[in-house]
Amino acid sequence: MAKREPIEKQAWKPGNVLSPAPAVLVSCGATRGFKPNLITVAWTGNVCSEPPLLSISVRPERYSHGIIETTREFVVNVPSLRQARAVDWCGVVSGRSEDKFAGAGLTPAPALKVGCPIVLECPLNIECRVRKSMELGSHTLYVAEVLAVQVTAALIDGRGKLRLEKGGLLAFAHGQYFALGRCIGRFGFSVQRRKTGTRR
Repeated sequence: MAKREPIEKQAWKPGNVLSPAPAVLVSCGATRGFKPNLITVAWTGNVCSEPPLLSISVRPERYSHGIIETTREFVVNVPSLRQARAVDWCGVVSGRSEDKFAGAGLTPAPALKVGCPIVLECPLNIECRVRKSMELGSHTLYVAEVLAVQVTAALIDGRGKLRLEKGGLLAFAHGQYFALGRCIGRFGFSVQRRKTGTRR
């Protein structure tokens, strides 16, 4: 057995270091007098499978916070590397003074179940309605039910399987964006039996 190199650890102060996180564009507005808007969010994740629920966290001072509080709906748009500049730009400018769709060069398109638009260019669009919100300090956590999903048709193979690995998705860690790397295995690969050839 190979000798392992010693692993040294350092103690850091408590903080948000869980990484990487998905970098997504959340669209909202276009109803109740609000213009369509986009906000870049890295704090998002799956919560439950039955019913399908996800969460996003938004600072109360953000323009999108007031929109989501009123309309109780949003779309999580999962971008690709092609939208990396738009993702960053939408995170540093405010929808109070900018038309983010126009400024980012993105196309608002109709959602299936909610009033706010999807981002047409993003490979995956997840339409959500808020079921619960919690004030947690610096952020409001929104737990929302997934009402509909739209997928770019080019990412669906001949067997009807979603091939998101072809989408060139983004990740975010410690203030930097990363391209997701190669696939190293499917869920359960660690316990899967190896196929053996048939002897003749």
